[in-house]
Amino acid sequence: GLPKGVMNEHQGVVNRLCWHPERLTPTPKDRVLQKTAFSFDVSVWEIFWTLVNGAVLVLAKPGGHRDTQYLKELIDAEQITMMDFVPSMLQIIIDQIEYGQCQSVRQVLCGGEEVSAALLTRCAKKLPGAQLNNLYGPTETAVDATWWRFDLQASEQRLPIGKPVANTRVYILDEAGNPVPVGVTGEIHIGGVGVARGYLNRPELTEERFVEDPFSGEPGARMYRTGDLGRWREDGAIEYLGRNDFQVKIRGFRVE
Repeated sequence: GLPKGVMNEHQGVVNRLCWHPERLTPTPKDRVLQKTAFSFDVSVWEIFWTLVNGAVLVLAKPGGHRDTQYLKELIDAEQITMMDFVPSMLQIIIDQIEYGQCQSVRQVLCGGEEVSAALLTRCAKKLPGAQLNNLYGPTETAVDATWWRFDLQASEQRLPIGKPVANTRVYILDEAGNPVPVGVTGEIHIGGVGVARGYLNRPELTEERFVEDPFSGEPGARMYRTGDLGRWREDGAIEYLGRNDFQVKIRGFRVE
């Protein structure tokens, strides 16, 4: 198929760069791995989040994002402290890391696909000094919309995708557009400052996916229909439960 160009706005990207939970902000002592192709939204935070916070940006060689052995050696050699991987690639990296290697890592960000508790448990044991973060959000809402910190002691069978980041609203709605109760499955809708203008030169698809936000008091507010299914937990976090269409994820890429 044809890739969809998303018209994100500066305010959404800036909001993402300014948002940071406790202990996740880069400092001048941090060394952040930049290995994501610039056509993929994660590169936005890797590059600009690092630079606006005064940290060191370590660039992988061209094509290096496809070579996990090279990336593991780069992490060790350059004393990387912060890095982001889709779960399928994180699994390969963790399999290659021996106990005692890559101990400089203090933050691992994971998103783009559903991540298992088993994978993050193995990651926590290989990198005991690292905080593990599960992030969720489509490109259409400026990279990340929710965040969750992994707790090795929680013993959760299904990891939540967390709670909304700053200036972001998440609704879980039924087919009639009504909010569902806690524990009931519905479609995830995202509102707030990160919602994009729409798809480039795709007015029909834009109209289908970017709809009026009836829950916002702001004139002209819109929300994005993700097509993802989820439910609220009692603690206010969201569980991801799959898709309501035939879209699949392959190494973080959405395929219709």
